[in-house]
Amino acid sequence: MSMSGLNALVRNLYALQEERVEAYQLFDLGHQAYLRSSPNYDFIQYRQLVHEITQAFNRISKEVIQLKDRFHEEYDRPDLSEHVERVQEREREKLELTAQLQLAKQNMLDHPGNETYQEEAQELKQRCCQTCFPGFTVSIKCSGIESMKLCPPAEQTYMFNR
Repeated sequence: MSMSGLNALVRNLYALQEERVEAYQLFDLGHQAYLRSSPNYDFIQYRQLVHEITQAFNRISKEVIQLKDRFHEEYDRPDLSEHVERVQEREREKLELTAQLQLAKQNMLDHPGNETYQEEAQELKQRCCQTCFPGFTVSIKCSGIESMKLCPPAEQTYMFNR
């Protein structure tokens, strides 16, 4: 298989990660609007948003899994495939924590004097930030070697010829 094909897969992966970022931003904006509708929350509209975001995440995940399989099967790059699997795992964790954080924020708003809810929201926010996958770094070098790097905490670089 050609290196241009491998590079195209990497670009597709970046594009899908960008779509995830946009979906998270929409999810966050929708949740903020939902919280602003307190005390008579507009749950029907929020439920519709959650449904649409869930569909977007499912579609993105399916496409990422297809890319992961292609890295391994078509390009004999199990290292890249494993890297993408770790990204998927981190994204699952991040989504679960995001949902928990949204519930904690609502509890905090509904019970303003309760420090337990404030502490829970703070802890979940911190965990979410620690779980958030920082993304990829790509560098193209004059020598014709391109690398795909998993940014901290894993600090791994995958090399392939262009």
